[in-house]
Amino acid sequence: MTQIVRDCLSSGPFEVSSFAYGARNIRRVTAKLIRHAYEAALTMTAVLLCYALALWLKGAVGLHTDVLVLAVALTVTLAGPQRSADPRQRLTALVLLPVAAGLCALLARLLSAHYALGAAVFTAGTALAIWIRRYGPAATKAGTLVTLPLVALLVVPGPALPPAARSGLVNWGWSALIGALACGSVWLVQGLADLPGVLRARRHPDGPRPAGPAPAPARRASRLRPRPSTRMALQMAAGVGAAFALGRLLLDHHWPWPVLTAYVTAAGNRGRTDVLRKGIERFVGACGGTLLATGAAAAGASGRLAVVLVFVALAVALWLRPFNYAYWAAGLTTALSLLLGYFGQDARELLPTRLEGIAVGAALAVAAAWWLLPVPRRPVPGRPAVPRTRRPTAHRAPPEGERNPR
Repeated sequence: MTQIVRDCLSSGPFEVSSFAYGARNIRRVTAKLIRHAYEAALTMTAVLLCYALALWLKGAVGLHTDVLVLAVALTVTLAGPQRSADPRQRLTALVLLPVAAGLCALLARLLSAHYALGAAVFTAGTALAIWIRRYGPAATKAGTLVTLPLVALLVVPGPALPPAARSGLVNWGWSALIGALACGSVWLVQGLADLPGVLRARRHPDGPRPAGPAPAPARRASRLRPRPSTRMALQMAAGVGAAFALGRLLLDHHWPWPVLTAYVTAAGNRGRTDVLRKGIERFVGACGGTLLATGAAAAGASGRLAVVLVFVALAVALWLRPFNYAYWAAGLTTALSLLLGYFGQDARELLPTRLEGIAVGAALAVAAAWWLLPVPRRPVPGRPAVPRTRRPTAHRAPPEGERNPR
């Protein structure tokens, strides 16, 4: 009996600490879910605002439906980088994004008329946006802004539509205007969301101020030759260029799927393992998203209901993206599949083709990252590097010469 009581007393603190640890984890996950839901709600508010403005513009001027897709794509991709941007960076975005959006509209027409030349220009643009990172944070942010319309070009179904459906696509001037509307929508929503904190700081100037973003550590010149930016640019060019070639050869006018997958898998390269992980998560998420879209199409989701489901899929994907990239891939694939179904493509018929394109793009990006000038593994920002140490074994006997004599 005494032994039982002793065992209960000895195990009690462990059970209490385990329960407390589990409760802390639940609170931490709940707080992250709430915070990410708030940020996703801000992004979707900006998306709906820009969509409403583009919808009014479409009816007033008689533009093609792809102007709505461009508005949504630019706003979704712009909201994240602009969340912590200062006024100077926002003005830079206001200049660069409309210009890049207009140029990408011309590039879409070039892809429709001369595919090989347009693919070469697109590939060079994505590689150049990475190569200029060597010139510091400002150049890195500028490269990110330039690539946003390039990604939107793969989402907007203009070049991928059949030739008979390409008439009346939005021209470069209206694309530039949509880029400016996306900037204004994001700034307005984010500024109104941050307004209570600004007013509180003005009313209580001596009170505690919210901590701003931590200053970026000083960057040291890399001893790696060629430089990491050059290596990543060459890998991006190889993966995207091969995706353009194989996409047109294997999938005809469904080539955007492998190109988009190759780009998002290789973007933000932090080493071979990181690219492989993103490629796997991209494929798994895309499989889930394709199945969801196929089920929605089988249930009769079309017209306005399909548009509503597109926004729902984007909202859920934005909410869960910080937890795992597969959630974002699943939501984005669901939205794109429903969008193409809205334009008349059969989601069930294109299921094998879509999965094949995603698998091809992921494989090409992973192959380029692993065998073409691999980039050494880099730590994730905000996560301290943990040195590799051997874990002590509890019941391992010390060597013979280290035993203490009794």
